[in-house]
Amino acid sequence: MPHIRVAIAYYSGYGHTLEIAKAVRDGIESVPAARATLVDVADMTDERWTILDDSDAIIFGTPTYMGSAAGAFHAFAEATSKRWMTRQWQDKLASGFTNSGSMSGDKLHTLQYLSMLAAQHGMHWISLGLLPGWNTTTSTEHEDNRLGFYLGAGAQTWNDQGPDAVHAADLTTARHLGARVAEITRIHQAGRATLAG
Repeated sequence: MPHIRVAIAYYSGYGHTLEIAKAVRDGIESVPAARATLVDVADMTDERWTILDDSDAIIFGTPTYMGSAAGAFHAFAEATSKRWMTRQWQDKLASGFTNSGSMSGDKLHTLQYLSMLAAQHGMHWISLGLLPGWNTTTSTEHEDNRLGFYLGAGAQTWNDQGPDAVHAADLTTARHLGARVAEITRIHQAGRATLAG
């Protein structure tokens, strides 16, 4: 079975988003033969660019600040223009996650921004693939996808608490996203191998 290489290109301002990125990594590595690499986009090096270039899928992650991705993530996105011009990431798989202090916090806008970045690169976006939780009188905040996102994984962490306070349900949702991306990447690779004969 060929190795599945998934890169998690993330920025974390206060450590909360890093905890979510680690959960995504754990989900990826729960799939046989899948390997994940965390890439902090705040300090890109040639080696880190190579990791992204050589990956089968890239999962983008950033906090939502003032209704969009963090400034450091925007700088990274602009720096991907060299890859855009050469279509280096064409047909890779992609997905994304974000975190903010508010329940909504305009996280949907950030997920849309991440999916648009992927589309500009010709990548294939993978949704969260979960029904929303915590949306009936008998449900609780401890259910996966408690915030009800479809495009990617959304998390909420109180602004006055540290990284260890990331909600447990948001972490299991992130693990689900990682496993889903790895599994779909495995299927994608198998299909390509079959077509190649």
